[in-house]
Amino acid sequence: QVQLVESEGALVQAGGSLRLSCAASGSIWRIGRMGWYRQAPGKQRDLVAHITSSGNTNYADSVKGRFTISRDNAKNTVYLQMNSLKPEDTAVYFCNVLANLREYWGQGTQVTVSP
Repeated sequence: QVQLVESEGALVQAGGSLRLSCAASGSIWRIGRMGWYRQAPGKQRDLVAHITSSGNTNYADSVKGRFTISRDNAKNTVYLQMNSLKPEDTAVYFCNVLANLREYWGQGTQVTVSP
């Protein structure tokens, strides 16, 4: 079994920055793509960014140039650096990891951006 532990979210003012982390632990013999999704109230869960095991990245258009995803393979950890935050970035952020050929989700962490 694989467990994902996300860092705490926060209340941030518009224009501010926040970094999220997600660490995978347990009996892991292979980790593939790692990523972040978010879900605002009343909306579907959407991809924010993901990064492959080789370091290739993909971002939602709405966060390009502001968010940066990275990973530390030695620590089985994925990070999301969020800069120039906007109120529309307010959502619950979920970590998503492909480990041992299965998909796992974090518990979600609230990020709130005030105007």
